[in-house]
Amino acid sequence: MPKASAKTSKSKGRGAEKKKKDPNAPKRGLSAYMFFANEQRENVREENPGISFGQVGKVLGDRWKALSEKQREPYEKKAATDKKRYEDEKAKYNAQEDDEDSG
Repeated sequence: MPKASAKTSKSKGRGAEKKKKDPNAPKRGLSAYMFFANEQRENVREENPGISFGQVGKVLGDRWKALSEKQREPYEKKAATDKKRYEDEKAKYNAQEDDEDSG
């Protein structure tokens, strides 16, 4: 007896519905690396004219890996501050959402 074809099985594929993201929801906090990358991206482009998008990312990644703990510290502080901002905004956002649901 032949096996049932894969087409008959029901599975969620590319057409699966995705929950819509609320545009009013707070933005996630940036990581220390992202603060570094945003600050250094223009320098990398100036030093390497005509560099591709992917190559910029590789150069930034290499520079980040080369930093010492002391050099990373200001970016880590910015990331911690941004994480706190996100958590505060998220708590406020969730409180508003709960008020709307109960009211």
